[in-house]
Amino acid sequence: MTQNVPHFDPFSFADLSKSSIGFEPLLEKFRNMSQYAPKMPTYPPYNIRKIDENHYVIEIAVAGFGKNEIDLEFQEGVLTVKGKTASEDKDMGYIFKSIADRAFTRKFELADSVEIKNADMINGMLKIFLERFVPEEKKPRKIKIAGDPGGIGNIDDEGVRD
Repeated sequence: MTQNVPHFDPFSFADLSKSSIGFEPLLEKFRNMSQYAPKMPTYPPYNIRKIDENHYVIEIAVAGFGKNEIDLEFQEGVLTVKGKTASEDKDMGYIFKSIADRAFTRKFELADSVEIKNADMINGMLKIFLERFVPEEKKPRKIKIAGDPGGIGNIDDEGVRD
């Protein structure tokens, strides 16, 4: 006998919204991300590493770019990394050229609980150090139960406790 078990698709936001309260902005962000994810540029290559429970590093290969040619901006939860080439002369006598030096823009969505600590250029890699923190209002807390010490209290005919 085959049972007809309902299928749960974790990527179907309609399914998630059936049991989630107050997550509408987050679900909308995921919907938007899933729409533009296939169109994301592949240049320059990058890594996202998790160092430990609360620390991350974004590593972007920026060989050929100087610090003054890279711009980092954080606005409304989005980290934008832009690279501008200072070289205007494209024909510099190359016999063969495969190292790209074109301008780029890369965007990273950061959770509200992630902050940018600093950034550094190390051996042609731009490293952006991130830290996740837990705000006081998100930390676990005990909730005191008010009412009659006997636990029963007064309940009226409509089931409402005094």
